[in-house]
This record gives sequence, C-alpha cells and structure tokens, in this order.
Amino acid sequence: MGTTQLASVPEPKYQHLKTVIGEALDSDFAVGEILPNERELAARFGVARATLRQALEQLELEGRLQRRRGVGTTVAPPRVGVDVSTTQHVWPGVGDDAWQPQDSAADVAPAAVARVLETAADEQVHVVRRLRISQGQPVAAELLYVPAGSVPGLSAIDAPAGPARARAVLRELQHLALDGQDRSVELGSARADDAKELDRLPGAPVLVVTTRYLSAGRPAAVSVATYRADTCRLTFGDSADLVMAS
Repeated sequence: MGTTQLASVPEPKYQHLKTVIGEALDSDFAVGEILPNERELAARFGVARATLRQALEQLELEGRLQRRRGVGTTVAPPRVGVDVSTTQHVWPGVGDDAWQPQDSAADVAPAAVARVLETAADEQVHVVRRLRISQGQPVAAELLYVPAGSVPGLSAIDAPAGPARARAVLRELQHLALDGQDRSVELGSARADDAKELDRLPGAPVLVVTTRYLSAGRPAAVSVATYRADTCRLTFGDSADLVMAS
C-alpha cells in the first residue's frame, strides 16, 4: 500500500482514499488480514484520522472491511448470498450444512410471531436457535418457532437439551408435507443478544428475513433470521450464482 498525494484531488478526500484502499485490498491483502492501525494509515496517506475513518466506514458499509471487537479492522470475506425467493420449498435443516443448530427450548413466541403462527398469545412453542457460519464466522442468527401441533411426535423423543434437541425438532418438522412458504425482508438494528452472537455492536445494521412455512393450509413454523448487513447480499433464485464485481 504505497503513499498517495491527495491534496490536489477535486473529489472529497475520503472518497479518493476509499478507492485507493479498496484497490490495495484486492492486490495486497488476504481475507481476514488485519489492516495497519489508524495512526499508521493516516500518516502513510497524509490525511487526518477523521478523513481516514470516513473512508474506512464507507468500505465497511460496502462489505469490504469488518471491524471486530478486540481484533481490529480486517479484510472481509465475499458476501454471503441470502436467497429471498420462494421458488424452492424445503424445510429448515434439509441439505443445508451452513446452519448449525444450537439449542431448542419451550417459550412463548413474541406477539407478532404468534399472530403469524395463528397461536394463542400465551401458548408455548418450540424455539430452535441456529447460527449460519461462513469463513469460520457467524453471519446470521435464526430463531425458528414451531408450534407443538406441528411436531406431535416430539414428546416421545428423549433428546437432551442443546443441539441434539434442536435437531430432533427439525427432523420431526420434516415429517409434514410442505405446501409452500412466504418471506419478507426488512432492514433493522441488531439487538443485544443478536449482536453478541454475530460479533457486532448493538445497533449495527442487520437484515431481518422472516419466513412462514405452510402445511395443510396452515402455518407450521416461522423463522426469524437476522443477517449481518455488512457480510450478506440478497439474491433471488438463480441470481445466487451471479457474482457482481465490486
């Protein structure tokens, strides 16, 4: 990463600096590599640290960099494709090793989820927690809400708490015939528990993908998956295979 004179550049300095650093990320750094500290970078490019921070913030928003607590600023891996189409109908846990079951517990679903599930406000459901891992890092956290009526055989299964119990719920759910699913996506802010699991600060931008699974004309389960906005991109069906140049 060489020295660049920015004083005579007509565009905002941080924009030009962002371009210079972005080119260096492609040629001089590997995924996961830690960048030099702010003082060193600011001195190297002859800019104020405030200008440098603006450039780094833009690169972070574009998914080129990640700021990790206790580590520093690292080169981000390619963004994970999040398929938000509804052309493929599969139950959670079918043929997708990217999601790792963490645990399952009985709890009352949030009011908004209970309405989608068409369950009573005080009815307990199975809540399965899963993490999606990419490049060894968590990029999404999911809560899957499953009414007891969707997994009637679960009570006869003696599965301990933790991942084994979560996998038991997923297996029982797959005994149902899946009629279809619908999905919504919204931009949100990371809650404290999501931020901790995703190694982000509370309030960091996230994508919240809500999926309703239907069986026999009724909601059988609802998934609320929270994705890191800096490491994910939305895809639609076959576009998951399309890679756009950055």
